[in-house]
Amino acid sequence: MAAPTISAAQAVGEYLQSPDDLLKIVAFRKKLEKEKSSIDARLKSGVKDQLDATRDGLRKLFGTRSNVQTIKDELETVDRLCSDPQNVVSTFDQISRVSMVHRNFVQTEEMVNNLLDMSSKLDMLEDMLARDSEDILGPAPNILRIHYQLNKLEAFRNQTIHQAKRSSADVRRTLTQWFDRLNKIISAFDEYVLAIAQNILPIVRAGYPDVIVKLMKIVEIEGREDEKAIAMKLVKKAAKLDVAAKFQSMQANARIIKHYRSKVQKCIIESIKEKFEAAYEREGRNPAAFLENSLWIYQDIMRIEEDVVPCFPPSYEIYNLYVREYHRALNDTITKIMADEPEASVLLTLHQWVKDYRKNMKDLNVPPELLEPPLLEGNEQSLIEDYLKLIIKKLDEWTANLMKTEVEAFTAREEPPEIDSDGLYGMQGAIILFQMVNQQVDLAMESNQGLILSRVIEEVNRVMRGVQDRWTKLVDTEYKKQIEKPEEAAGGLVEYCIALANDQIKSAEFAETLSGRVEPLVSDKYRATIHDRLNDAIDGCLDVAKKCTQTLIDIIFNDLKPATKQLFQPSWYEGIMLQIVETIRDYTTDFQAYLHQAMFDSLLEDLLDTFLVTYITALANAPKLKIPAAAQRIKEDITEAYKFFGTYKKTKELEPRFEVLEMILSLLEASKSLVFLSYWSFAKVHGPNVAFVEALMKARDDLDRSAVSEVMESVKRKVKEENLTDPPEPTIMKKIAIQGTFSRLLARTS
Repeated sequence: MAAPTISAAQAVGEYLQSPDDLLKIVAFRKKLEKEKSSIDARLKSGVKDQLDATRDGLRKLFGTRSNVQTIKDELETVDRLCSDPQNVVSTFDQISRVSMVHRNFVQTEEMVNNLLDMSSKLDMLEDMLARDSEDILGPAPNILRIHYQLNKLEAFRNQTIHQAKRSSADVRRTLTQWFDRLNKIISAFDEYVLAIAQNILPIVRAGYPDVIVKLMKIVEIEGREDEKAIAMKLVKKAAKLDVAAKFQSMQANARIIKHYRSKVQKCIIESIKEKFEAAYEREGRNPAAFLENSLWIYQDIMRIEEDVVPCFPPSYEIYNLYVREYHRALNDTITKIMADEPEASVLLTLHQWVKDYRKNMKDLNVPPELLEPPLLEGNEQSLIEDYLKLIIKKLDEWTANLMKTEVEAFTAREEPPEIDSDGLYGMQGAIILFQMVNQQVDLAMESNQGLILSRVIEEVNRVMRGVQDRWTKLVDTEYKKQIEKPEEAAGGLVEYCIALANDQIKSAEFAETLSGRVEPLVSDKYRATIHDRLNDAIDGCLDVAKKCTQTLIDIIFNDLKPATKQLFQPSWYEGIMLQIVETIRDYTTDFQAYLHQAMFDSLLEDLLDTFLVTYITALANAPKLKIPAAAQRIKEDITEAYKFFGTYKKTKELEPRFEVLEMILSLLEASKSLVFLSYWSFAKVHGPNVAFVEALMKARDDLDRSAVSEVMESVKRKVKEENLTDPPEPTIMKKIAIQGTFSRLLARTS
């Protein structure tokens, strides 16, 4: 780091910091003069040394220039003497002509001898080439001898053809015929060499790496010859004619550039492409089988590194070439697989395979730059989206086809529903749907990725919810058709609703089994999503099943409308409850025989509720009730209903349900003064229900208007005093609809 620059003023300021320092000026001046003298002496000495060195350099430079000029003059003299030997040798012309004649005689004799010997040499070469070519995998014992002899014959051919350029056409045609056989053998040898280049790895595996070494020697020799030929052509092109005329060998060398090195590399690349294509075809163009049996790729790379690389010169970078081309051929194959729009299972397999490939190549210490372009353009994650799109497409197609068949059967109802192994009505929808679902889930599980499994379950939920929504709307449509246009509706809706309810219970069971199988395989991150989606699908199944059982109840009470309309009417006193109960019994007998037990139990609960609501609603909207005859008939009705439902449910389950009827009966039987007590018991359980109690009191023929007013005033007062409200959990009384006066009038006149 350079020292900071200090000005003269700053330097003086360091010495003169107080008035007393003025006394030191004389001493300070002497010190500075001494330092200046020292510096001047050093500068003078340095300048003198520099001038001496400069003078010495100039002397040497002038001496060198003189020497260069002397050499130049001597070289010009040598060149002049060499250019015109006649200036020195008086008999140079005679010597030159004799020398040329002698050289021509020698060349002619050599050419004739070579032409005469060529046939026997070609016989030998053909035989050796045929024996070596019998097995392309080696050991190729004669390949170097063949190449050496062919090189000599090829050089002889080139020189001869060149010398014959000024000969007649017949001579040139005759020479061409003479060399035709040689040309064919050279072509055959070239093909043999390139065939070896296309089988480098098999040859090494066969135990003949020396064949590859021999091949490389040939390639290197031919490469050097190519370089010489190219250099000569460049010199001929660039040089003057008189200079080129001095180099007769340049003109004589008519070599054809062979480019063995680039051809060998092309053969290697082509052999790799063919190997991948053959492997894909060998697996019947089955992508899954190709990927599953792809271990050979890594085995080849290891063998190349261990056994092939030592056979090549380092400049070839043969390992990089092989790895790069293996990767490119693999990328081409995968691109081809994707272009064929493979199945969803292949996409998952390919996604995992690409991840494993990247890891395996890293384990093999393959440089990342050799793995270009990245497989699938580095977007292997898009395979997941492609897979999910395919899953969505297939699930939608399969579900659409399944629902088309199922809906047609449900709508037409030409045949009774199937009866399963448990003797219950059933359909094939749940079984077929979950065969498809489990197939896709199994594929997703093979990916070992919670994300994929979670996304597939989401799609399963979507499909199942779509199916459930379709069934719900269809059941509504078919029920409405049966109620509004029974003459146009097909029969068997009851049976098919039972079958559909059973089918949905199966779907719920299948979904629950699937949940138990899948959830333990994923992390907490995805477990909650899978659990929620499958639970939602199960809830949807139960909702459809519930819709079916509710429709069965609606069908029952639609058939019972003529009877339920008579409730608490004059004809009711003669007894119609037995007719109602028997009708319900006919239906429930079939339900119990063909409906899943869990759904039958649920149906009974809803059936009992519907019965109670229907009965209590009719009572709340009844005309005048004959007391005590009405109370007695209600008791008999309760007995009949209790007896019927008691065949399916235990007494301890029925008593709480029928308790509301007992409380209402108590309200009807109580005297005006005791109604309050009965009401209090009722209100503590079911809430105030003032409108219902008022309608009930008005229906009693034993209470006049003033008595009803008196009773209701005490009821309302008690409600207010006790601050009575509806119970936290609504009871059956919440479902009771009380008609207004005008509605009752219409009902009576209809």
